[in-house]
Amino acid sequence: MTDEELAIDWGGFGRPLFQDAAAMGLGRVGVIDVGSNSVRMVVFDGAARSPAYFYNEKIMCALGAGLSETGHLNPQGRVRALSAIRRFAALAEGMGITPLTAVATAAVREASDGMAFRDEVLRETGIKIWIIDGREEARLSAQGVLLGWPKSYGLVCDIGGSSMELADLADGRVGQRVTSALGPLKLREIKGGKKAVKAYVKNTISDLHEQMNGETAMRLFLVGGSWRAIARIDMDRRGYPLTVLHEYRMTARQISKTADYIAACDPSELRQRCNISDSRMSLVPLAIIVLKSLIRQFKPKDVAVSSYGIREGMLYEQMPRELRERDPLIEACRFAEAKDARLPGFGRLLYDFVRPLFPRANWQRKRIIKAACLLHDVSWRAHPDYRGEVTFDNATRANLGGLKHYERVLLGLALLNRYTNKHSARYDPLVAMLDATQIKEAEILGKAMRLGAMLWLDAERAPGQLKWKPKKRELVLSLADDARPLYGEVAEARLSALTSALSATSSVKFGKPV
Repeated sequence: MTDEELAIDWGGFGRPLFQDAAAMGLGRVGVIDVGSNSVRMVVFDGAARSPAYFYNEKIMCALGAGLSETGHLNPQGRVRALSAIRRFAALAEGMGITPLTAVATAAVREASDGMAFRDEVLRETGIKIWIIDGREEARLSAQGVLLGWPKSYGLVCDIGGSSMELADLADGRVGQRVTSALGPLKLREIKGGKKAVKAYVKNTISDLHEQMNGETAMRLFLVGGSWRAIARIDMDRRGYPLTVLHEYRMTARQISKTADYIAACDPSELRQRCNISDSRMSLVPLAIIVLKSLIRQFKPKDVAVSSYGIREGMLYEQMPRELRERDPLIEACRFAEAKDARLPGFGRLLYDFVRPLFPRANWQRKRIIKAACLLHDVSWRAHPDYRGEVTFDNATRANLGGLKHYERVLLGLALLNRYTNKHSARYDPLVAMLDATQIKEAEILGKAMRLGAMLWLDAERAPGQLKWKPKKRELVLSLADDARPLYGEVAEARLSALTSALSATSSVKFGKPV
């Protein structure tokens, strides 16, 4: 069968790619990011387009502390960084994922002893560190954003300890890139107090704006630990019910309020409440000055936090183009189905089965419906009394790219309805993120999946077909003759529940195979 025939066979889902040779080569990839503030190793595993974090460890080393004054790497930080990399090398050896890909950013590239540190790491661990310049750092960070949001557009801002990079995204490609010394570790060394820092930040960002052709940003993507810390504090201030940082949205007004909140709160108490390290919390007051100035200058209409950055950009770098263009949500869900479902492949048949119930769904809503159908059975090993809760928690908290926060809740609620008609009151704050139409849509999708799950024949044959007449409020279930034995009392009850959710009448027809 040709690639074209396979694509047609898979319809709207497209041909699976995670089992292709090029994608399987990315099955487990380890990277090390030697930053100015932290040294981190991440091992990616799973679906190549939307990998899980098999291993993720960070050591706060502050390599860049004092760099502006001494010109050297922080001696204590250098010792800690080398120790961390030794550990990472040993872990990688045990996992069988050598050689690791390692990059170093602002502190190592600017320090007079940066090259000596690189050579020492190579001698001690066998790991070769690539020291990248600011423009390359900006490019990799922007590619990390593309891992989570294919074909994104806007401005990517990656803040590290010693530098801050900007990169323009348009049509899913990285464009203009600039770098600056606006990292909090550098700002901490400016003489003259807060007033001097603010003036320096304002002037620097004005220069960056000119270098980026003086344009405003439709969307601002925030990459980096200091931005994530500010987002956590914003969540705390707002009492936000979902603590997933990736795709968290903030407005300029909210960020301004959070800046005041940070100034008014006791730092130690706020740090503990938001689970932020001491070293990171000490940089937040400086980072918020940069963020406020950045927003004033570039005037973004939307601010989104990206948990994906330079490390994910290094993975994206290794992907073939065909894989890059895939939807990370669908690829991850399809991988989960292939690994955990009782009948892998049934998800696409189930999608065709439920799709007539949503005739006006746009492409964004269709991908949520697809994701739900692929995930509808992956939690079958959970205790029957808790399957609904497990599926809801997995959908709302899983490491999935390409999902807005309300879409996480919509997906989770649909899967919850797949298993139960009731939900715990603890979900009420999350469900409140949806409007009445979305809540009803999740109920209908969940009940339709629940019905379809009763009509399994195999993963290659459709169990039946739904025909929905919204004007007449009529639902018709058509089943092939060989599916007649499957339509028992339980299936009848599930059809009745779906009919009730639609405020409709229903009928069943048997005949030729669908």
